[in-house]
Amino acid sequence: MIEFLQVSASYDGEMAVLHDVSFTISDGEFVAFVGTNGAGKSTTMRLMNGLLKPTSGEVLIDGVATTKLKTSELARKMGFLFQNPDRQICCNTVREELLFGFQALGEADAQAHMRVDEIIARFGFNPDDEPYLLNRGTRQLLALASIIVLEPPVIILDEPTTGLDYRECEKVMEVVRELNENGTTVVMVCHDMEVVGDFANRVIAMTQGRKVADGKTFEVLRDDEVLKAAHILPPQITEISMILERDIAQLPEPIAKAHTLEQMVEAVVSAPGKRR
Repeated sequence: MIEFLQVSASYDGEMAVLHDVSFTISDGEFVAFVGTNGAGKSTTMRLMNGLLKPTSGEVLIDGVATTKLKTSELARKMGFLFQNPDRQICCNTVREELLFGFQALGEADAQAHMRVDEIIARFGFNPDDEPYLLNRGTRQLLALASIIVLEPPVIILDEPTTGLDYRECEKVMEVVRELNENGTTVVMVCHDMEVVGDFANRVIAMTQGRKVADGKTFEVLRDDEVLKAAHILPPQITEISMILERDIAQLPEPIAKAHTLEQMVEAVVSAPGKRR
C-alpha cells in the first residue's frame, strides 16, 4: 500500500512543487496520474520511490515512511521505468542488463540467472545483443523487462509509451496489463488519454502541484470541470459519447427515448409541426 499524507515537496529548498497532497493506492490497483507538464506528477513518482523526500507530510510504503527506508529496501518494493530507456540502460548486452539489478542488490545467484533466462525467452530477446543498437520500442521493452525480472510488488511508469508507434505501445502496455492482472500494483504517469482509458482503472488528476480529482477512470475523464482544471482532453471515444449525450438531451423526449432507427423516424415524423 502507498499512502501520501498531506505531502508537500520542493527541489533544493526552492518554491514548493507539491502542495498538501493526500491519497492511498491499495495493492493490485492500476492508477494513472494525469495533468499538464508541471502539474506535479513526476514529483509524486519520485516521492514514491524515495528519489525525493517530502518537505512536510509523510509518504508511507506498507506503513513505513520512505524517510526510514534504505534505498535497497525501496528498490525491492518499487520498480521505476523512466520515460527515456536510454537513461536506464547501462550494460553492454541484454543479458548483462537483465542481471544488473540482481548484482546491485548482491543477489546474482543461480536463481537470478534462471529468472533472467525466463525473461529472455518470454520477450524473445537475443541475450548477446547490444542494447543501444536495438530500436526504440525494443529498448523500452528491455528497460521494462529489467524491472520485471526483479519481481517488485509495485512498478512506477513515467510516460511509458512516449516515442513508441502504435504496435510498440500495445506491446509494452499489454505486458503491463498482464503484470497488473497477476497482482502487481501499477502507477503510471501518462499524457496519452487513449492509453489511460484503455488500461487504468483509476485516475488521479493534478494541476499546479495539487490533486484536483481522484476516482474511477471514466468518471474522472467525463467530468468537464476536472478536464478544464487539469487542462486535459478525454479519450476520443469518451469525448464522442459526451457530445452525443449532450445532443440527445436536447432532443424532444420521444426522439431521445427511441431505441431503434424505426422508432426514431416515427418520433421525428410525429413531432408537432412535422408533416407526414
